[in-house]
Amino acid sequence: MTKTFNWKIVARTYGALLLIEALFMAVPTVAAYLYGDSDGGAFAVSTLLTLVAGWIAMRIGRNARRQVSEREGYLIVALVWIVFSLFGMLPFYLSGALDTITDSWFETMAGFSTMGATVIPNVEVMTHSILLWRAICQWLGGMGIIVLSVAILPLFGLGGMQLYAAEVTGVTYEKLSPRINDTARLLWGTYVFLTVIETLLLNFFGMDMFDSVCHSMATVATGGFSTKNLSLMGYGPAIQYTVAVFMLLSGINFAQIIYFMRGKPEKLYRDEETRWYVGAVLICTVVLTVGLFVYYTWIAPAEYLPRLLGANVIKGYAVHAEWAFRNAFFTTCAAITSTGFASADYMLWPKLLWVLVFLMMFTGGASGSTAGGIKWVRIAIFAKNAQAEMYRRIHPNAVLPIRFNGQPLSQSVTNNVMAFMFFYIAIIVIAMFIFIACGISPGEAFATAVSGMGNVGESLGQYGPSGNYANFPIVAKWVMTVVMLIGRLEIFTVLLLFSPVLWRK
Repeated sequence: MTKTFNWKIVARTYGALLLIEALFMAVPTVAAYLYGDSDGGAFAVSTLLTLVAGWIAMRIGRNARRQVSEREGYLIVALVWIVFSLFGMLPFYLSGALDTITDSWFETMAGFSTMGATVIPNVEVMTHSILLWRAICQWLGGMGIIVLSVAILPLFGLGGMQLYAAEVTGVTYEKLSPRINDTARLLWGTYVFLTVIETLLLNFFGMDMFDSVCHSMATVATGGFSTKNLSLMGYGPAIQYTVAVFMLLSGINFAQIIYFMRGKPEKLYRDEETRWYVGAVLICTVVLTVGLFVYYTWIAPAEYLPRLLGANVIKGYAVHAEWAFRNAFFTTCAAITSTGFASADYMLWPKLLWVLVFLMMFTGGASGSTAGGIKWVRIAIFAKNAQAEMYRRIHPNAVLPIRFNGQPLSQSVTNNVMAFMFFYIAIIVIAMFIFIACGISPGEAFATAVSGMGNVGESLGQYGPSGNYANFPIVAKWVMTVVMLIGRLEIFTVLLLFSPVLWRK
């Protein structure tokens, strides 16, 4: 590493970020006292420790040069999730909500990475403050810790262009304003707006206000932490439809949503990635709807229907069709956007259908959204490049530029996508073998590795919608947190830290 590395700006930035975390940690601290929870002291101590650590880091970096190069930017972005999780796990551990550092670390990283996998067997016995902190962790991680910090770092005398570029998801990023700080504020403003609207709707449809806040934070963040053991399975159709619609919206590029709200809906309609994403949701919803309706109306043994449809089983085909569509739409949105909520246990469905749900977990939402996964812009470019390659086999001298949104893509963008796909699959395979070595069955090992890389949360088998990761082997839990981090930062930001090229002068 060269002597010109600006350590002070790194310390100063981390200090500012920890002060932000302490501010958000104070919210469940207040909630603990308002609800009379027993863990108010643990939250108060955690908030104080985070505040002091932030102040010390700010003091260390008080005379830092204000420039953030690519090296500092990648280091800050990659490690801030670790730093946030180290302090974010304190309430879980100090309160006794989780007994071990391993479980506290797993739960916190699952929150900030928006994976939503939990090691808590019974979340309904958790205090209001713990449940609220889980929701806040996901909410901060959804739009991105760095995007939030870029919006307010000027208050600390810091800039954020390199940080924003290092964290934003997708192949490229879009500036909604000449100043990157204003772009970040617009994104977070839209994020807050969607959260508030969903909270009000959920409360209107019968969910109590506390659960409405927690579920809205998890939905818009595409996280999946619920305040109920059965996720959304115990709620009525109105609430399930509301959550499904907001999962769908949260999987769209937030820049396109902002354009739509500014009175430019044509940009959303013409965006090719949005069309791929919405088209996939529609197709998968139709396939699952038909499959569920046919299977549970004419093929499944009669004893399955009361368990799946409850009292409505006697009301005929119309109820069966609505139930099939609602659960198909909800499950499709949850899987494709990597939210991980559940309106039904798809492990009880025919194997062909839950395999389709599993395949949807690979895709993710649009770039610039809060969703995980590969992202549809990459899938589209990958498919177009494969099609062009087949054509070149027949016409080797043909010039076939790959176009996206009507614009030809540079070779570097195509190479980026191909490299991403390679690393994405390679990391899944490596994680799968480690999980198998830890005693997980091959099928569940592969599914959990995919779930971790896509930040989905739900998997197959005992780690499906009705399960949790409480009994996941200890070594596998630590490996999974690494996979979560790599998946959330979309691989390159983490891998570049281990590249000697980045650190050469």
